[in-house]
Amino acid sequence: MSVTARATEITGNRLLARLPDRDRIRILQKLAPRALEVRTRLFEPGEVVDSVYFPLEGVVSLVTVLEDGGSVEVATVGNEGVVGVPAAVGGSLMVRAISQVGGRSLSMPIGAFFDELALSQPLTTLVNTYVQSLFGQISHAVACNRLHSTEERLSRWLLMSQDRVGSGQFSISQEFLGQTLGVGRDTVALAADILERAGLVTCRPGHLDIVDRSGLEEVSCECYRVFRSEQEAVAEARSRSWQPHLAV
Repeated sequence: MSVTARATEITGNRLLARLPDRDRIRILQKLAPRALEVRTRLFEPGEVVDSVYFPLEGVVSLVTVLEDGGSVEVATVGNEGVVGVPAAVGGSLMVRAISQVGGRSLSMPIGAFFDELALSQPLTTLVNTYVQSLFGQISHAVACNRLHSTEERLSRWLLMSQDRVGSGQFSISQEFLGQTLGVGRDTVALAADILERAGLVTCRPGHLDIVDRSGLEEVSCECYRVFRSEQEAVAEARSRSWQPHLAV
């Protein structure tokens, strides 16, 4: 891939796109493209993280895994952010990162990433702001998973995923959705059937498609609006972070 093509591709990640040109050009040399097929595992809980990932397309799910093998999603990351930021080189995270909606990403070795944090104050600010927002999403997900119905949470998941990939057509099994939402396959099937009978989605084996987004927004729990507002606030804060200040 030519330097020009790679420079264009990097803007597919909204966090990287907000870097000043000098930082973006330097960081570009340390990034490598990686396809993320559905169910690609980027790292496991407690496993040393060896790379960070900047999604260009698709959705990466951060999942808490229990001793009995059960799991539940606590956050999702799309092209607005970065996946796999430990406290230090050689560190780990207590979640599984798994590609939930297939797509593409750019990856960087963890050592190179921390080198860039030392070199680039704009990158440090962007990453810190995003990670803080991600922790907020995780905290809110605890209440969402406990208090809201499966059809509300499924609606929220579909809306957030559509925001990230720009499409309302998803190749995903109900079994995988159940693992994501922390419920059984039959529970997901029932929730999807409720949404389909309401004319909001269509379902077929291995696929779930949005047909009425506005209606889905009405059914979704309030968490979707909270998450979206938080993302917009973070993006606005980033855009103000390094606007040049001219002497008057």
